[in-house]
Amino acid sequence: MKKILFLLIGVFVIAGFSPLNAQKKATWNEMEAFHKVMSATFHPAEEGKFEPIRTRSQEMLDKAIAWKKSTPPEGYDKKVTAPLLKKLVKGSKELNKMVKANAANKEILAKLNALHDVFHELMD
Repeated sequence: MKKILFLLIGVFVIAGFSPLNAQKKATWNEMEAFHKVMSATFHPAEEGKFEPIRTRSQEMLDKAIAWKKSTPPEGYDKKVTAPLLKKLVKGSKELNKMVKANAANKEILAKLNALHDVFHELMD
């Protein structure tokens, strides 16, 4: 049994396999910039604090547009990301309009939740 275990370990080492060093996607700077705004507005809204999204909805829209205009780095399929980014920009525009129209917190949270879901689809 020990021989088999050592043999398997040897094969993994020789093949360069390491679960800790599995291929990662490249950093997408525009995604990171959007994520900073999303996390700074979404999590407070979950806790009933809507001031961050009410003051940063335009910034979120700007970051979504910049992300959509950017070129995906290696590891991202543009055929998959392009329609999701289009959806993210559309939702961000709608959210920004809602904030400017002083929509109810409940409505803003629903739209923000939907955008958060799209964001996670893009990250995956």
